[in-house]
Amino acid sequence: MELLVRQVRIADGKPPVDLAISKGRFVAVQPNLAADAPRVIDAQGRAAIPGLLEPHIHLEKALLEQRMPNQSGTLAEAIRITGQLKAQQVREDVLDRSRQVLDMAIRNGVVALRAQPDVDPIQGLIGVETGLALADEYRNALDLQIVAFPQEGILKAPGTLAMMEEALNMGASVVGGCPYNERTWEDTRSHIDECFKLAQKYDRPVDLHADFADDTSDRRFAAASYIAQKTIDTGYQGKVTLGHMTSLASLMPDQAQPVLELLQRADINIVTIPATDTYLGGRKDQANPRRGLTPVAALRKAGVNVTYASNNIRNAFTPFGKVDPLQIGNMLAHIAQLGSPDDQAYVLRMATTNAARAMGISDRYGIEVGKQADLVILDTPNVANALLDLPPRSWVIKKGRVVLETKHEEKISK
Repeated sequence: MELLVRQVRIADGKPPVDLAISKGRFVAVQPNLAADAPRVIDAQGRAAIPGLLEPHIHLEKALLEQRMPNQSGTLAEAIRITGQLKAQQVREDVLDRSRQVLDMAIRNGVVALRAQPDVDPIQGLIGVETGLALADEYRNALDLQIVAFPQEGILKAPGTLAMMEEALNMGASVVGGCPYNERTWEDTRSHIDECFKLAQKYDRPVDLHADFADDTSDRRFAAASYIAQKTIDTGYQGKVTLGHMTSLASLMPDQAQPVLELLQRADINIVTIPATDTYLGGRKDQANPRRGLTPVAALRKAGVNVTYASNNIRNAFTPFGKVDPLQIGNMLAHIAQLGSPDDQAYVLRMATTNAARAMGISDRYGIEVGKQADLVILDTPNVANALLDLPPRSWVIKKGRVVLETKHEEKISK
């Protein structure tokens, strides 16, 4: 036994337990464990949750906002600005900004991220190369999945498909896609088809930016049904994730229901991006501006796995952010009106067990005997307080190793 955590609360309404960790895994989870270890953490009744997850983030585009702000706050300007900036990417600068983001993540209890570096003729493979280097550099502190993400489209940007294949050969573990960023609906379908062909060839999961609009008047932004059917036809159920999915919220319930049912049948994971999508969405609405958010409640009711993520950190798409899933979860709970105790517990699951399912790591995730010892001990006595208090992360443990310890002291004078 290498680490023993005493008196930690992993479920409200039940006594605290002790967690014994050996070789990076939990070997005992029970009250009053008769054991010892070289290092013992006395949690003193603090709450603990599985390590937090970020299933959708852009490292190489982070922290660029001050270099060229998005004055209009629109998606179109964000794409234009980012295209200019990424043409000037320099390896050391990308590494420096990415490290700042990963350090933020560690401070906030994140133990795994799925990064979405652009792969296109503008930026080349610098995002993939630096991402893979950082995955190795940070391997003891967090897990980093790399997506081959064609932000500029595939048909619209000749040569991109070959670069995606090169990225997969380099070590990227997920096939990405951005089907709405093509010129026609026919090209959007071809984009999706090419992504699935590549995924099948390399036996990799699929993660697409999809349906990112305020409405479904343009079919390029209403591809969910096509993707879901493609998933079923190729036998890819459980291996496909869709990020954003905002235009689905513009449909009336009777229109949305068939799409929701198809997503559930296809076992597709949805990643809602509350910070980015509410910031960019509804910009043209003169009255009753739309929230620009995935219909989380409807997806949940339909039995679809839904998680959430930070997406962009301080750039043209999102000028805020610090890679804190609890902060984003608190925001989501407000915007999506998920305020009951049951809803709040669901939001916390979105950033933990739901995200693990979307990232394909459920088999080793969770505070259970035999699972990888990734957890966050929060400076609050109840698990339910995680979203309410946004508490300091007292200890962050990755593979049984303490990667962060926070000293928090406050004094109120009356």
